[in-house]
Amino acid sequence: MSGTSYLLAIDNGTQSVRALLFDLAGNLIGKGRVELEAYYSTQPGWAEQDPEYYWQCLGEACRRLWQQVDIDRRLIKGVSLTTQRGTVIHVDEQGRPLRPAILWLDQRRAEVRERIKGPWGWLFTLIGAEATVNHFRGQAEINWVAQHQPEVAARTHKVLLLSGFLTHRLVGAFVDSVGCAVGYLPFDYKRLKWAGPGDWKWQALAVRPEQLPTLHKPGERLGAITAEAGRHLGVPEGLPLIAAGSDKACEVLGAGGEQPDIACLSYGTTATINTTRTRYLETIPLIPPYPAAMPDRYNTEVMIYRGFWMVSWFKQEFGLREMQQALELGIEPETLFDELVDSVPPGSMGLLLQPYWTPGIREPGLEAKGSIIGFGDVHGRAHLYRAILEGLAYALRQGKERIEQRSGTRISRLRVSGGGSQSDAAMQLTADIFGLPAERPHTYETSGLGAAIACAVGLGLHRDFPTAIAAMTRVGQVFQPNAEAQRTYQRLYREVYLRMYRQLRPLYRSIREITGYPA
Repeated sequence: MSGTSYLLAIDNGTQSVRALLFDLAGNLIGKGRVELEAYYSTQPGWAEQDPEYYWQCLGEACRRLWQQVDIDRRLIKGVSLTTQRGTVIHVDEQGRPLRPAILWLDQRRAEVRERIKGPWGWLFTLIGAEATVNHFRGQAEINWVAQHQPEVAARTHKVLLLSGFLTHRLVGAFVDSVGCAVGYLPFDYKRLKWAGPGDWKWQALAVRPEQLPTLHKPGERLGAITAEAGRHLGVPEGLPLIAAGSDKACEVLGAGGEQPDIACLSYGTTATINTTRTRYLETIPLIPPYPAAMPDRYNTEVMIYRGFWMVSWFKQEFGLREMQQALELGIEPETLFDELVDSVPPGSMGLLLQPYWTPGIREPGLEAKGSIIGFGDVHGRAHLYRAILEGLAYALRQGKERIEQRSGTRISRLRVSGGGSQSDAAMQLTADIFGLPAERPHTYETSGLGAAIACAVGLGLHRDFPTAIAAMTRVGQVFQPNAEAQRTYQRLYREVYLRMYRQLRPLYRSIREITGYPA
């Protein structure tokens, strides 16, 4: 073991923060995990968290890791970081937070008071994009802070994402990865850098160029771990911190999703389907692809905003019996929930769910709501649970077809990551609905592995990203589609699911007009 090199990957998600130790073959050597209180709300719809809480939990995750593994920490060659996306933190010159972090789950809205001026404004009116642009402006956390907490905005030295905040704590510099730049910020997704001086986003957002961190490509060095950060993490001072990407981007990388014919599904709090491409491609017009955790690459993402949050919701509202029983039996609750799914035939006896629990921007639109149709007296909890899983898979299959249509590239393989991928039942019905083998990566910690891959390349421990991916990723269990189930799903998808949103959309608009929800 004396010649072994290790990489420390820190993964700060929505539900937990994990300190992960990998070797150069992609083997997970040890893990320290701390459950997070995802957020707190002082007002309905708000989602905030103390940024110091993330830093404290990161240190605790590292302490738990070192309790598990006994290695010479001088063998750790570098550190990389991946975090949840779109969580915004205002800081002063020393990097101290001026207010709580506003999470990506937050639902507050800024007022949109003026139209975009000049040629950009005329263009948006001409192409019918004004509502989309105004949605972007209303969603922007920095606009809300400028309007409602002008004293905070006036004192703000930098506006950082969670990745930038933690990076500053680690290396003492206001820097971040291009691969983390996902949020309501003036980022040019096509050129993968902050927007140029003439870009409309500077009109739309209450932030100045000097208030943003310096960006580096994935695999580039962000700085060296400071003495204070080294003590906090329990690693040597001076270790290089290598730029990685956001949690979803790193998940794609850690699942081995390098080629455009491999679709990477993430069954997490937000459910997504991604492919990696060398050129900019909008799967849905005016909705950009996100930066990948590889330099100069794009992830063509289609997102189901509340995704596997719906599964957590079901377990909380209807799954107490299984949770208690699992505790008594000393087994994972997922085992019993899989039994619940398997007790119901494919198609949930005609119960179909459209998983638009949160409005979209264009497809679905701002008026969108979730729906469940086909109820009968035969349906119970198990049917509802299976219908949730099926609805998410239908929505992601629709995303796959949009990506194929826009790109001209046929998707031939599925890689499924995230918490939901640990369910064999979810994996099997995914294979059946897509009509493709569903592959589970060799490790559950694909986001952390993606960060470790970027770290290995940045340190020269692997020659380049393709070499690192080949060495550090591999397929674990594969779920083959069942022909009979596939036939049932094909008809339900084509004849029912694809028609649901179009036919219910006028009703959603009426609901919005009558109730004011969603605003």
